[in-house]
Amino acid sequence: MPRPLVIQQSEFPYNISARCINREWFNIPMPIVWEIFSEELTRTCKKHNLQVHAFVLMSNHFHLIASTPEANISQCMFQFVGQTSRKLIKEGNRINETFAGRHYKCILQHPNYFLNAYKYNYRNAVNAGICDFVEQYPYSTLPAVMNIGPQKIPLLEDTTYNSNPIGTLKWLNETPDSNKLEAVRLGLRHQYFTSKNDRSLNKPILQEYEVL
Repeated sequence: MPRPLVIQQSEFPYNISARCINREWFNIPMPIVWEIFSEELTRTCKKHNLQVHAFVLMSNHFHLIASTPEANISQCMFQFVGQTSRKLIKEGNRINETFAGRHYKCILQHPNYFLNAYKYNYRNAVNAGICDFVEQYPYSTLPAVMNIGPQKIPLLEDTTYNSNPIGTLKWLNETPDSNKLEAVRLGLRHQYFTSKNDRSLNKPILQEYEVL
């Protein structure tokens, strides 16, 4: 079955994620990997006007929420993923390609879908057992948003956090319902966010009005 064409649009932000081939970890130190990703994401922002809302780098994948005022997501990701992969290979990460196939690009067509992706991404390290609190994870844009870490990537104003810093941090650190978390994970694999259905009730597990 042919892959669906990428929807190029400027109205809503995208949630983008990509994994390493065979889910293997980066085999160079994470601080170096973080520097490479930060440099190439910054370069993509400057060259193609990619606007970053949030970014999280894990040991074998990344999560990015970004907007494209010029409706050029394919061009942006070709630049970012391609150049990042080449730099990682040069540093000794792999002989061949770094990332496995196409990355997921999900359009967040409702404010609550944005919030659910925002929380899902920033909680990735907590859910993986790497840290206890979202603000402790260094390979994320959240420390920069909170002014407790350096800003290496240009960011749009984080109105989610800035509107209520204490409340937002508390919300991010609250463990969500596991079924709803899974619904978000699967929903982000669609071109437009679509919650997984509860088969017994024949309705989405996560309603449009619900936030993790």
